[in-house]
Amino acid sequence: ARAGEAALAHLRAGRGRGRAVSVDPRFPQALLDDEAVAGARVLTSLAGRPDALVVLGSGLAEALDEAWGAPAPTVPLGDIPGVVAPVADGHGGELRAYETSGGVVLVATGRTHLYEGLGARPVTALARAAVAAGISRAVLTNANGCLKPWNLGDVMAITDHVNLSGASPFDGPLFLDVSAVWDAQMTQALRGVCQREGTYAILRGPEYQTMAETRILAGLGVDCVGMSTVMEAITLHALGVRVAGMSVVSDLSFANAPTDPTAVVEAASAARQTVVAGIEVALGA
Repeated sequence: ARAGEAALAHLRAGRGRGRAVSVDPRFPQALLDDEAVAGARVLTSLAGRPDALVVLGSGLAEALDEAWGAPAPTVPLGDIPGVVAPVADGHGGELRAYETSGGVVLVATGRTHLYEGLGARPVTALARAAVAAGISRAVLTNANGCLKPWNLGDVMAITDHVNLSGASPFDGPLFLDVSAVWDAQMTQALRGVCQREGTYAILRGPEYQTMAETRILAGLGVDCVGMSTVMEAITLHALGVRVAGMSVVSDLSFANAPTDPTAVVEAASAARQTVVAGIEVALGA
């Protein structure tokens, strides 16, 4: 509770491009515990107080190197208190700090997933530490199974989500309005870069969905489905951070061929140029 109160005072001081931050004090008290504060110390030791967080999904670990150059400071994700090193194919294991014209951007080259069986806390640990360190904006990316007649490598700006994971970042009566998790201004900027926009659904995994499940999801209005991102987005939103998301079409869920995890990584990797451009415009919005 003490760590959460200190972080709440920091949030109330106002952050990020002159925007006022309104945060229900229950969420910092629940989420920004001693572990998150310890993680924040590791993050600020890299390059001072960060301005933004970027999380790269499958196949995107090296996406920013060509555009922003090699980062000077890095740290293994597993060395940050509470953060578990990624184990999924196509996910890197580093947190990198880039000095940009818009400030210090922390970039995770991979993430932990709910299907690893550790619960939501490790999945959201980096997001919570980054908020405690001072970020005001975040861009989250992932690879998806597409339920629309789109093309492999298309990038979808996430405009809304459906949480079908059975999990939440919170326990107890912490009721959060999630109708506006995805920041409207940042998402509008993504529309000028991404080929698509739509709704992303999270399933726990690690299995992919059946054809019957695919038809049900499409009938619900879901455009793309995956196994990540939503827990982080909800956490960041609860803590007053502006969030944008991009999802790369890496598998066509209605295709007759079975899903190939290697092909998913390769398709996501081919979309790097669009993802980089999206990160840059969203952070600048």
